[in-house]
Parts: sequence; structure tokens; C-alpha cells
Amino acid sequence: MTEFTQSLWASLPVPALIVDAEDRILDVNPAAETFLNASKKSLDGHPVWDKIFVDAPLEEAFSRIRTGHSALFVNAVDVGTGSRKPVSCDVQIAPLSDKPDHVLVLLENRELAGRLDRAMHSKSAAKSAIGMAEMLAHEIKNPLAGITGAAQLISMNANGEERELTDLIVEETRRILKLLEQVEEFGNVRPPERRAVNIHDVLDRARKSAAIGFAAHMRIEDDYDPSLPPTWGDPDQLQQVFLNLLKNAAEAGREGGTIRIRTFYELSLKVRRRDGTGGAVPLQVEIADDGPGIPPDIAGDIFEPFVSGRENGTGLGLALISKIISDHDGWVAVDSVPGRTVFRISLPVAPREVTV
Repeated sequence: MTEFTQSLWASLPVPALIVDAEDRILDVNPAAETFLNASKKSLDGHPVWDKIFVDAPLEEAFSRIRTGHSALFVNAVDVGTGSRKPVSCDVQIAPLSDKPDHVLVLLENRELAGRLDRAMHSKSAAKSAIGMAEMLAHEIKNPLAGITGAAQLISMNANGEERELTDLIVEETRRILKLLEQVEEFGNVRPPERRAVNIHDVLDRARKSAAIGFAAHMRIEDDYDPSLPPTWGDPDQLQQVFLNLLKNAAEAGREGGTIRIRTFYELSLKVRRRDGTGGAVPLQVEIADDGPGIPPDIAGDIFEPFVSGRENGTGLGLALISKIISDHDGWVAVDSVPGRTVFRISLPVAPREVTV
């Protein structure tokens, strides 16, 4: 490959593989390494069907593509790797012009595109819902405080059974007040004060707080990429994000379970900014737990306000995380199956002029 071709190959945002005449992997781009959770070195020379499992008879299609020198498109098929659950993909296969017995395979994750599309279309509705909820929270807090005070006065002269009822009123109104305060907090998140931030410093502070507090019953492991450049963010808000994710992992995980924190660089991932321009978010932070997973019926809406998979959950923690990361021009995603849930935060690199 020429230098330009190599740069183009490495920058492709979708997983791509080159397969030789014997259906062995000849080359993969960085996006394919991430998708397959394997390095190029470990994939080179291996039969492609040992590394990719496609719910479609593509082996025969390869020979037709080589013979007919024409491309093949297969939409909405499940593609698995053996190391994670299958995902729905659009598969494109085409022969190489200079080597027609070699084929190019592109895998486009339909689930990722669907989540991004839903997120983009739901932002205005979510903003309106939160604005109304914030207004209602402010209006409801005063009468609730009055109800709490009245119940406390009644309990002073009540008998045992009546006191139980008044105590219940006080307890429930306080719970509602706490929820309303969270709604107000969600609506009042200030814009981030961004600067160059070492993401590992923020993660270490969050980890230490978790280890001596809510995650003391868990084992926390880390796998950091020490070469990561600084991100462009608000360290306090990012710490809040990581603390919330660690708390969720601790609450979901079993006693003595493991929380894993991983950082790495993924050049191919980009998101669309509010002004319509595209922006790279190559800095990746993953926080994984070994709990039961997110209920499938809410998995697609888990970042929406008031959606929660826990009993008595407010459904605002993940929505707040999504808002903060969006304000950082980043992206948050989740992949969950029973026994493993992984939240991934994708962030931009700090501008070069502020890091030199």
C-alpha cells in the first residue's frame, strides 16, 4: 500500500478485512481489530470463518464474487466473533480490482447506527421533558414540605398505629423530595469548564473514593493505556461521571465481584457535534461489571430520563452521565449481557495548542 492508501485504510470508520483466495485473513484495519477484539498479528493468516461467524451462507458467495467480479450486499445479518454476543450488521463484500481473487469485507454495525439515530432524535424531546420536570419539581417541593411538617405534628399526639402511618407519610415525602432535588440538579448542570485533563488522574480519584466507600465489597481492576494524550474536559464533571458508573457497577455486581476499568485509543470513532461538524472521540474509557445485566426491555432507552433497571431507581443517573458527556462533545454507550455489562465513554483529545 502507498502511504496515502495506508492512511485511508487506517481511518476507515467501519471494520474492514481483506481475505485472500483461500479465505484467509490477509489484512484488517484498526476498526476491525476493535470489532473482533483481536490484534492484526493474531488474525493474519487465519481462516476468516474461524474468526467471524455470520448468520448467512457467505462461503459460497465468496466464490461467486471472485468469478463474477461483482460486489455483494447483505443487510441485517447477525455477526459474531466468539468473544461477544452477535450484533446486527450490514455486510458488503467486493473483489479487489488488482487482485480479483482477493475480497474486501466491510461490516457496518446497525445497532450502533440505530442507537446514535435514536439519541439524536430524542434530544429535543428529552430536553422538553426535563424542563417541565424541573418546573414541576420546584412547584411541588413547597406543598410536600408542608405535608411533612403536618405529619410530624400529628405523630406527636398519635397512638402506635397512627404513628406508623404518619411515619410512613414523612418517609415517603422525604423520598419524593430527594427525587425532586435530583431533577433540579439534572436541570441545573453548568456548562463544563474545559481544559487539558489526564483521564487517568480523574479515574484514579474516582477509583479510590469507590474502593473505600460504596465499592468496598468489590475488587477493582484496571488496564490503562499509559500513552493516552490528555482529553479536553472538566475534571470535576468527568469524575462525577466515573463515580456514577462505578456506583452502578458496584450496585449491580455480586458480593466479591469484579469491576474492571479499561482505557484505550480508537482512532476510527467519530461523532457529530451540535454545529453539524464531525469530531473524533478516540479516547475510550470502559467500566465493566459482572452483574446480571440490563433488562432487555429498557436496554435501548437506558440513557433516557426516568428509565431505570433498579427497584426505586430514579432513572436520572445515566441520563445525567449522557448529558455531561454530550456537553463534552463525547459519546456514551453500553453493551450488556447477563454476567457482563460494559459502559464506554468516548472523549475528544485536547487541542494541540493547549498541550504543548
